[in-house]
Amino acid sequence: MLKGSITSSSLVLLSLLVAGCGSDVNAGKPAGPQAFPVKVMTAQAQMVPQSTDYLATLKSRNSAVIQPQVEGDVTQIFVRSGERVEAGAPILEIDPRKQQATVNNQEAAYKSKLATMEQDRIDLERKQKLFAAGVIAKSDLDASQSAYNAAKADADALEASIREQQVQLHYYTVKAPTNGVIGDIPVKVGDHVTSQTLLTTLDHGGQLEAYVYVPSEKAGQVHVGMPVDLLDDAGNPLVRTKIFFVSPRVDTDSQTLLVKTQVPNEKMRFRNAQQVHARVIWSERQMPVIPVTAVSRLSGKLFAFVAEGEGQKTVAKQRVIEVGDLVGNDYSVLEGIKPGDKIIVSNVQMLADGMPVIPQS
Repeated sequence: MLKGSITSSSLVLLSLLVAGCGSDVNAGKPAGPQAFPVKVMTAQAQMVPQSTDYLATLKSRNSAVIQPQVEGDVTQIFVRSGERVEAGAPILEIDPRKQQATVNNQEAAYKSKLATMEQDRIDLERKQKLFAAGVIAKSDLDASQSAYNAAKADADALEASIREQQVQLHYYTVKAPTNGVIGDIPVKVGDHVTSQTLLTTLDHGGQLEAYVYVPSEKAGQVHVGMPVDLLDDAGNPLVRTKIFFVSPRVDTDSQTLLVKTQVPNEKMRFRNAQQVHARVIWSERQMPVIPVTAVSRLSGKLFAFVAEGEGQKTVAKQRVIEVGDLVGNDYSVLEGIKPGDKIIVSNVQMLADGMPVIPQS
């Protein structure tokens, strides 16, 4: 009985020793690096413009600057800024009393001229009868005819002047030349205005023109039909237009060349005199693009990591890249990346070349 117990104890001790030896063997082997989870995306090729950004000014061909044609004091303003008016609607009145007095005086003088002309006409008719009867000489008839002709000429001239002054009187009520929306009204009742004073603007809306000034060294590359993108403040394209006008000469003072594009504005997104960023596109070509978050800089060079298969695992391969212009939040890549590469876009600062990774879409 004692012998059997010793045998069993020996077997248990032997098993523990074998297990202990196995643990020492595994502990001696070096553990491999842990794979790091990363997000990847496939590099896609798209049309990338070779372009330059400029500042452009939008101008309306359907906007009128309203200035008075007469001088005087503002007595009434009939409209408000932002109000839509029809053609012929009164906008503003300038004190017409002085002009009205001028018209009244001329009309009174005209009546006097008519009375004189009528008297000379009667005298002429009487002289014609006397001359026919041989009572007066021809010279007396001629003198009467001349007096009548002069009186009629005076009356006709004054009548024409009255018509002119009456037309001038109409200018004291400034009216809308077309349908449109009233702009800012910088004058107020009581202000003295002249023909150089800006009263307001009237915008009919519709299509605008973008005025872009290109440096003279680029003048040889500009041509009609070249695409131009208008951008928002973040640099994203809002609308694509085309150059329809290229100035035949460079401005000698600024050394710039004026080009124009037509800007559709059905949704009233843009305003007259607004300044916008315009991207003149010199050429376009297919290039791969990658997010800016996938790019790191080291010693003046740019790098990106690509997930590549290596045996049964996936590793991060570091590549030197050359980038072009930004396209939104992406870099266009000139060298180092080709379409279809699996670009690592997260945790790139924590990676090293050849490090195992676990790609995640």
